[in-house]
Amino acid sequence: MKGEEGEGRDNRLILVVVFLVIFFSVAGFLYFPFGNTEGWAHSHTYNLGDEVVLWVNKVGPFQNPQETYPFYSLPFCQPTTIIESTHEGLGEALQGYELIKSNIEIHFRVSEKSKKICTVKLSDDDAKKFTRAITNHYWYQLFFDDLPIWGMVGESYRDKEQGSDSVKPFIYSHKKFSISWNADRVIEVNLTSEAPVAVAPGASIDFTYSVNWVETDTRFDDRFNKYLDKSFFQHQIHWFSIFNSSMMVIFLVCVVLMILMRTLKRDAKLDRDDDGATDDSGWKQIPGDVFRSPSYLSFFSALVGTGHQLTVLVFSVLLLAILGTYYSERGTVVTAFIICYSLTSFIAGYGGGGYYARNGGTKWIKTMILTATIFPSICFSIAFLLNFIALSYKSLNYIPFSTMVVVLAIWIFIACPLTLIGTVVGKNWNGRSAQQKRVRQVPRPIPDKPWYSHRIVHILLGGVLPFGSIFIEMYFIFTSFYKYYYVYGFMLLVYVILIIVTVCVTIVSTYFLLNGEDYRWQWTSFLSAASTAGYVYLYAVYYYFVKTKMSGFFQTIFYFGYMAMFCSGLALLCGAVGFIGTSIFVHEIYSMIKST
Repeated sequence: MKGEEGEGRDNRLILVVVFLVIFFSVAGFLYFPFGNTEGWAHSHTYNLGDEVVLWVNKVGPFQNPQETYPFYSLPFCQPTTIIESTHEGLGEALQGYELIKSNIEIHFRVSEKSKKICTVKLSDDDAKKFTRAITNHYWYQLFFDDLPIWGMVGESYRDKEQGSDSVKPFIYSHKKFSISWNADRVIEVNLTSEAPVAVAPGASIDFTYSVNWVETDTRFDDRFNKYLDKSFFQHQIHWFSIFNSSMMVIFLVCVVLMILMRTLKRDAKLDRDDDGATDDSGWKQIPGDVFRSPSYLSFFSALVGTGHQLTVLVFSVLLLAILGTYYSERGTVVTAFIICYSLTSFIAGYGGGGYYARNGGTKWIKTMILTATIFPSICFSIAFLLNFIALSYKSLNYIPFSTMVVVLAIWIFIACPLTLIGTVVGKNWNGRSAQQKRVRQVPRPIPDKPWYSHRIVHILLGGVLPFGSIFIEMYFIFTSFYKYYYVYGFMLLVYVILIIVTVCVTIVSTYFLLNGEDYRWQWTSFLSAASTAGYVYLYAVYYYFVKTKMSGFFQTIFYFGYMAMFCSGLALLCGAVGFIGTSIFVHEIYSMIKST
């Protein structure tokens, strides 16, 4: 009874901690205006004639979304004084935003028919830069009152004088801005590129722009709706796929529960038969070995603790995304992820430290260090490699040293102390086993079994069904390379489906493993669930080569580097979820039989 009371108290403590983390995350989100445009950088209100700054950001190949360079790396009209935005946050710096004030002057509700920016005489090097940019379909990004604007640098046309196969680059020399306003707010901005001029060494190009202000009835709160591709993300196929996936999962869960309940009821029945014998076959043969501590206990405990953290982290970030509008503020997703990761570090320490102590571990400091560093070290290693490549390419994806110091400081002064506190609390509060099971001193020999019953088969097949439950949503997520992803309600539903399917599949896999009298279920259940990330990575490979036109060393390294980060976190999350569900299942079934 003491063990059950202790377990209940520990579960209540976990729920309280999770609730507090989510509560303070939501409170912080509402207090800091991540999703509220009022008071963020400026008020977005103007009087007649006030200057509305047009910021230039980046240029790069249209097909390679991660390959971006400073706007003025191309010989456009440069201002005499470079003025950078002072309102860039942590997320913006990590995502490669570098806003510089342009020399295009736009005043609120003041139209301009045609105004000259400057005249550029192209040198040989300038002509080569523009030619390369136009040949590779370079686009650029501007920001006007925090509204993004995109445009193409130029276009290639066939030169009729030199033959039909000859292609000549032309650069757009005129920018036509059409801006909508309502009361004292900017509502919408559209850019039309006009007046193509041939690019050639020695050519003089007059860059001009025009501005036309138009009144509209659209509300300020709805001004970002034009950037949301509702016909794509809310297509009938998306709704149907989510519904179909949900129904399939409910059906599979019911089938699994029915099978397990009937099978376990039959297997756990210890009533003697007519001959007085007791049926002790399969999983009932190994009660003295099934609770044996897994190998590499410290490392395994760190993985489980980090998975605890990532499970709550993803739920918290998705909840914040539903409450706010992540897509309308630059870098908000990354900022929210870093803040929530720091706040949830206590859960990692609590989960990992508690499991380590319950299994008789004594080197808890080593476990705490592994828990605090295992996932950040993966991300930092990949980010360091990508940062080195971005620096060599002079790309905007290079993370400045000051930003790296800020991220490191958040990890050292917030995440690490919370992990330490969580480990100490988990060791003392959650470190006692709820069920005292005797473990054999000599491990029981594992009988031979067919190849399809080996652990590696369980691990490889364990991620197939969980991946199938998120397959369609992964397609929509990957398209966010070129579109604003905003249907976080769908993502939260798919996330819940993923957790349910992962737990059910892992439980079934573990049941068959134990029925084969193989008691090495801890690592098997974790890796079986974690294999979902392997299938996601394989799908990412397929998507890159089949569904996109990405190319080049830079884009390839960044794409697969980011996917490696994502899949590493997904593997830890799914592995921990699968192990937690399986652990509850194992303790329940062995509490149904008499200990031997």
